[in-house]
Amino acid sequence: MTGSNDGLRLDLGDRSYDIAVGDGTLKSAGTAIRNAAGPGKCWVVTDETVAATYLAPLEDSLREAGLAFQTIVLPPGEGSKNFATVENVVNTVLDGAPERSSTMIALGGGVIGDLTGFAASIILRGINFVQIPTTLLAQVDSSVGGKTGINTRHGKNLAGAFYQPKLVIADTGVLDTLPRRELVAGYAEVVKYGLIRDVGFFDWLEQNGAAVLDGDGEARAYAVRASCAAKAAVVAEDERENGVRALLNFGHTFGHALEAETGFGAELLHGEAVAIGMIMALELSATLDLCPVADIDRVRQHYAATGLPMTVPKAQNRRWEPATLIRHMGHDKKVQDGKVTFILARGIGKAFVARDVDLGDVERLLDDAVGA
Repeated sequence: MTGSNDGLRLDLGDRSYDIAVGDGTLKSAGTAIRNAAGPGKCWVVTDETVAATYLAPLEDSLREAGLAFQTIVLPPGEGSKNFATVENVVNTVLDGAPERSSTMIALGGGVIGDLTGFAASIILRGINFVQIPTTLLAQVDSSVGGKTGINTRHGKNLAGAFYQPKLVIADTGVLDTLPRRELVAGYAEVVKYGLIRDVGFFDWLEQNGAAVLDGDGEARAYAVRASCAAKAAVVAEDERENGVRALLNFGHTFGHALEAETGFGAELLHGEAVAIGMIMALELSATLDLCPVADIDRVRQHYAATGLPMTVPKAQNRRWEPATLIRHMGHDKKVQDGKVTFILARGIGKAFVARDVDLGDVERLLDDAVGA
């Protein structure tokens, strides 16, 4: 599963698409986009940080493939992921007279991918969409599976659509320029795939996780491809999250609450919140006598070895209130019949959906986790 240009396919009938994984795939992006989405005009959406390094090679590739394009460069960060930005992007594209055969290309991390996909889903009731993720987190998680959306004052990703791309191009070479903190945050989503239903992959990560983070090209390509394959298999089985796809939210019910409390800013990155949330989910599982403590110890050891955060940050004199965090959980998309959904585990690789968790148990756990 390694090599310079390994690919795989997400099977969704007539909406199936390729996921190209490898070092250097950005250079041939134009031809791949033309083959997948046709010769229509393109709009590239990116942010200032990514544009500085990777916009020019993508534009060169589009020109070589004979594709006409315009570029939209947004401010970086979660602050762009809102209705105002989507309105701006949609109107900018409409100014250029798009057709149904036109394509929007997301060049960036999860924020750019999520909002570009959402914009593409509503322009002319749906135009082509291509993902070129430039962060580890986006490559292994948000770029695959068709979840698009934006944040609102009520919480994260509460406005959006299921809208599949025509193609995902994950160039593992771009990860070389990623700051270490971003890389480690993205690695949390890689670990998640081992924890939810693949103990063999977790075994591999215990041996190779440090190499993935330290820039070993072969290990990195394997980790990204294995993660994409795991997600593709889940999405093919349950595209709209009516069943098994919910397992991909392992750590996210806790994590999104932590992010909401910090305003979705730089204080706590999404991957960091998920990493902490996965520990909380395992601890809750152990409290309920579901998960062996030895498995949690093993996960903690891997966190320590790779630099993943295990506890909430204590910076800026923030006071974490368990009741407030539980209130944030009540706004989660996965609430059903007024009950918060949790993904728990019976051990490494044995996650399951729990809809009957006593919030008193959750509050006690949070009290211990976020107490002084």
